[in-house]
Amino acid sequence: MASENVVELNDSNFDSVISAATEPVLVDFWAPWCAPCRMLSPVVDEIAGENVGKFKITKVNVDEAPIVSEKFGVRSIPTLLFIKGGEKKDQTVGLLGKAEIVRRLEALA
Repeated sequence: MASENVVELNDSNFDSVISAATEPVLVDFWAPWCAPCRMLSPVVDEIAGENVGKFKITKVNVDEAPIVSEKFGVRSIPTLLFIKGGEKKDQTVGLLGKAEIVRRLEALA
């Protein structure tokens, strides 16, 4: 479950939320059954809480958003997308440390 600073995205709201974002966006593709995803989730929530207004932090449950997951070729999770101006600028698969995630977001700012 995401914190109040994290936007839950799905197939119906993904494009509108991403295109409306003026700040760099982190998209965390995850699933409840994915152990590494559950390990990454508190880190993502922490980044969201510490960077309100600086970055938009979002999550996509791959089981509930197959169209978006397919669009970005998500085959393994957790997958993180780094988006600026509605365009994917970077993508990682697997666990990343908090500092590395923040560094990649700041590079887009």
